[in-house]
Amino acid sequence: MWLLNTSRGELRFFVSPQQVPSPGYAILSHVWGKDEQTFRDVQAISARYTLTEEAPREHLSFKVRNLCILAEKHGYAWAWGDTCCIDKTSSAELSEAINSMFRFYALAHACYVFLRDVPSNCILSDKDSAFRKSRWHERGWTLQELLAPKLVIFISSDWNVIGTKSELAYLLEEVTRIPISVLRFEEDL
Repeated sequence: MWLLNTSRGELRFFVSPQQVPSPGYAILSHVWGKDEQTFRDVQAISARYTLTEEAPREHLSFKVRNLCILAEKHGYAWAWGDTCCIDKTSSAELSEAINSMFRFYALAHACYVFLRDVPSNCILSDKDSAFRKSRWHERGWTLQELLAPKLVIFISSDWNVIGTKSELAYLLEEVTRIPISVLRFEEDL
């Protein structure tokens, strides 16, 4: 499993999620956009700044850089995002990552759900709120990314915390129809 060092934005390989030093790693859940940075992109940026004191992180995409910044702010030295931490040119690595995805999310210490289409000033309880209508709720991957991690933190389009899965459980139950008891790990899947 490849992870980003949150302070520098450089990739490092770990044999398994359990080998990541305490407190573990943060993971990103998001909807892909046109501006996604790949594993190869991040490697190339890192190579460009290897011999300088400048951190490659400052040259990463808005989403990847902000993932690193938020994770570091919350005390994580490592972060994972599917677009930039999987070498998709390797069919073996891609297959392993897809087959391990639920486990990656379950073993993450925190999962950040970046909602590109939800502003910070969104009134969550409104019937037609941007949160309720977010594209994130419509993706197939959302199910495992919502259910596997214990701590899920929803992030607005400008990278402000909206709330946690536990805090938003009633609203999430309305939107997803997943029972609160499942969202809060009070009931087995």
